[in-house]
Amino acid sequence: MFIVGLTGGIASGKSLVARVFKDLGATVIDADRIVHELLEPDQDAWREIIEHFGQDVQRDDRTIDRRKLGAIVFGDREERSWLNACIHPRVFSVYTTQVTHLRMRAPDAFVLFDAALLIESGYHKNVDSLIVVYAEPEQQVERLMARDRFTREEALLRIASQMPLSEKRMLADHLIDNSGRREETEQQARELFAQLKKEMEKAE
Repeated sequence: MFIVGLTGGIASGKSLVARVFKDLGATVIDADRIVHELLEPDQDAWREIIEHFGQDVQRDDRTIDRRKLGAIVFGDREERSWLNACIHPRVFSVYTTQVTHLRMRAPDAFVLFDAALLIESGYHKNVDSLIVVYAEPEQQVERLMARDRFTREEALLRIASQMPLSEKRMLADHLIDNSGRREETEQQARELFAQLKKEMEKAE
């Protein structure tokens, strides 16, 4: 099994790269999807978050309003640290279980672990190769404002909460530049996938 970590700043283009890899045959494990499952009503993490932040972070259907929660934690470092400590160990526990099961079913699998805070959590040390996708800071702001309808201030707070992309890039084994056209990014992803497949074959 060959495990590739995929990370980058918020709105830097990770999802685009993950889709290309999935289309080419990679098994993608999406940390954000795991988080969504962990925050379903009556899950342990859901209970802890409601107990800590109060009923106001719930929607009428009892699901957690991630926008409201974000408004709290992206403006308060201590609250963000608490939330990360609540969520991250559970995410990596689910990820580890999925990899264990996959290793038994498909020991030759090419796995892409897509996680925004892969480096911040220190878990990047557990992958065979690390990809960092990057874009210019102003592009991140514009994409966040367009995609999530954030104000500029909200977008900047979210970007500032993560490790600077310049630092993440220094830790990468491979870089993908998503500051240009979508087609250019997709081409970089296809070329990198082919390169990583060769690395996987050499490691076997």
